[in-house]
Amino acid sequence: MHRPSSQGAAVRRRRPSSDPFLLLHGQPGAAADWERLKAALGEGATTLAIDRPGWDGATPATDLAGNARAALAALDLAGAGRATVVGHSLGAAVAAWLATSHPDRVSRLVLVSPAANRASLRPLDYVLTAPAVGWLTAVATMSAGGLLLGARPVRRWVAEATALDERYLRSAARMLLAPAAWRAFVREQRFLVRDLPSLERRLGQIATPTTIVSGTADRVVPVAAARGLARQIPGAQLVEIERAGHLLHVQQAGRLAEIVAEA
Repeated sequence: MHRPSSQGAAVRRRRPSSDPFLLLHGQPGAAADWERLKAALGEGATTLAIDRPGWDGATPATDLAGNARAALAALDLAGAGRATVVGHSLGAAVAAWLATSHPDRVSRLVLVSPAANRASLRPLDYVLTAPAVGWLTAVATMSAGGLLLGARPVRRWVAEATALDERYLRSAARMLLAPAAWRAFVREQRFLVRDLPSLERRLGQIATPTTIVSGTADRVVPVAAARGLARQIPGAQLVEIERAGHLLHVQQAGRLAEIVAEA
C-alpha cells in the first residue's frame, strides 16, 4: 500500500520486543551516524549499528551480497535470530537485499532515503563508476567537502542551516578527507550501479512488513524514487516527511524513531 504522508502511516504489525534494531549506514558513513536515532529510541531499545565493509577500517568495500553477509555475521555475533533492519541510502539497498536473501532473519524492514532501485540513481552516479573520471570526480568532490567542513566558520554556518551538530560535521570532514574513504566510495559505487538491476528483480519477493521513509526535499535520492520503490515492494508503506532532506537519521532522528518503533 502506498501512503504518502507528512505525518506517517500506522504500521499494522507490532515489532517483537525481543528483536533488536540492526542499523546499516549509507555511503560515505559509519555506525556513529546512528547516535541520534539510538538516543531517540531510548534505553529500552536494543540496537546494533555496524560499520559496513569498506568503512570499518579492516575490510574492503564489497557488493550488496557481501554487505548482507556482514550484516548476518553481526546478527550471529550478537546472538540475534531476527532483527528489524533499518538501512539508510545505500544501506537501504543492503537491507532490501538481506530481506530477499534471508527473509527468516528480518522481522521488519525500514528503508530510509533508500537508494534501492534504479530510479534512485542520477547521471552523476554513473559518472562515478567510470575508471578514471569517476575516481577523480569522487576525490575532488569529497576532498572539497572535507576542506570546507574543516573550516570552523563554514561548519558553524552549515550546522545552523541544516540542524546538523558540529560534532557530526567534524567527523564527516575527517572522513571526506581520508583516502581510504575515497577508495571505499568509488568501489562501492560501482557495485551499487551493477547490483541494483538484480535487486529490483527481487523486490517483488519481499514479504517482510516494510516501511519506506523519504524526505520531500531530498536532493540525493528524490522522493519520486521512494514512491516507485513503495510500488515495487508488495504491501510497503511510504512515509513522506515534508521539507526534510536526505539525512533523516540525523536531522529528523526523533520523527524517524517514532516511525521505526511504531506499532
